[in-house]
Amino acid sequence: MADKYGPLFTIKLGLHLALVLSSWEMAKEFTTNDLAVSSRPKLVATKHLCYNYAMFGFAPYGPYWRELCKITTLEILTNSRLEKLSHIRVSEIENNIKDLYKLWIKKNHMSGLILVELKQLFGDMNLNVILRMIARKRYFGTSDGVNEEEARCCQKALGDFFHLLGLFVVLDAVPYLGWLDLGGQEKAMKKEVPQIPCLTSEVSIPISPLF
Repeated sequence: MADKYGPLFTIKLGLHLALVLSSWEMAKEFTTNDLAVSSRPKLVATKHLCYNYAMFGFAPYGPYWRELCKITTLEILTNSRLEKLSHIRVSEIENNIKDLYKLWIKKNHMSGLILVELKQLFGDMNLNVILRMIARKRYFGTSDGVNEEEARCCQKALGDFFHLLGLFVVLDAVPYLGWLDLGGQEKAMKKEVPQIPCLTSEVSIPISPLF
């Protein structure tokens, strides 16, 4: 399509008009002049899953988004802030290496080889890093007070969130067919899920070190 229409063109996705950039020159131009296309469409998934478009990554452009962007870029994602939290990433990698070694000692046989599910291993490590940065809590590994059921509940909730967020919903493209809820996606998004213990009020979230 870029060969036919050029490096910059628009395309209609249902009711939404999208701008397509297919060259780095155009992308560079829009990093400094992106006001006209910086907003995001209001989709069913972001309405139900993102607290009515309140999450920073899915909020439409406006005063609210600009304030969140300022807080995120100046207070949370600066090099100094990430550097202060680097010990969490280092410690989680060390903990995973220790766990692998203990597993190898426990299950080592004559061959000297063991089977490890890397997808689960890296998933658990990433969740530990995220939760320790946000809520000072880790779910997986050899730490005291680890609740396996609670941990898997949190992991499943996050997995369901991203899965539902990526689904195509008929209502987004053809509003007058939305009442049918073909496939039941909207019903699944509205479904009440159990509270995730890692995000409840009983956890002391470190606001002051970040802000």
